[in-house]
Amino acid sequence: MYKSKTMKNFITLFSLLSFLLFAGVESTYAQDENTQTTEAVQANGDAVEEAGGGNPTQILKEQFIIGGPQWMTPILICLILGLAIAIERIISLNLKTANRAKLLDRVDAALQAGNVNEAIEIARSTKGPVASVLYQGLDRVNEGLDVVEKSISSYGSVLAAQLEKGLSWLSLFIAIAPMLGFMGTVIGMIQAFQSIAKAGDVQIQLIADDINVALLTTVFGLITAIILQVFYNYILSKIDGLVNDMESASVSLIDMLVKYRLGR
Repeated sequence: MYKSKTMKNFITLFSLLSFLLFAGVESTYAQDENTQTTEAVQANGDAVEEAGGGNPTQILKEQFIIGGPQWMTPILICLILGLAIAIERIISLNLKTANRAKLLDRVDAALQAGNVNEAIEIARSTKGPVASVLYQGLDRVNEGLDVVEKSISSYGSVLAAQLEKGLSWLSLFIAIAPMLGFMGTVIGMIQAFQSIAKAGDVQIQLIADDINVALLTTVFGLITAIILQVFYNYILSKIDGLVNDMESASVSLIDMLVKYRLGR
């Protein structure tokens, strides 16, 4: 209950911060439209780059503004929602990580002492999927080893599915972000060719803005996908580690129960 409440509070706080960030970006777009043209912003960014200095965050912000809200905003939403899911999963998985060796030693000591109830209580009072698997097996120790093994296997599959909660949405944002960027690129190139068709000849200044916006949407879409992909792979590695711990604990529990029955 406490962990669930903590996670809900975290998601609420992150959503609030994301809303403030999103509002700040929209305000920046509005201010930019009222105070300076796109060409002025681009010229300022080029001047900073030619000078060899400037804040990288400021340069990134200026390029983001140049990209335009119609394409950059969906990419930003993908990044915010993806990070919210990734951070929630990382925190949740870290809270579920326990010292497997120490837990197995405590359970084994209780079983060797002939105290099954103590072993059950140890598993029940310990957080994490490994302890949950041990509890499911120990709770059915009087029904036979076959029942224990089937119960562990079934419950382990359920826990593994729960660990992957939210990953489908994260993978969706990883796929959508570059697609949105590519769509902005294609539309920007179409607008550039339409400008050429209207002018009747190729003028660099006429199509430079459209091409610049087109390329920027692709860049930011790829950046978003790369950031979320790193988090996605890290989460998968954490899940694989927990699943391996559950499988190893299941095998160890069966061995401990065999020794317990032989000891009786």
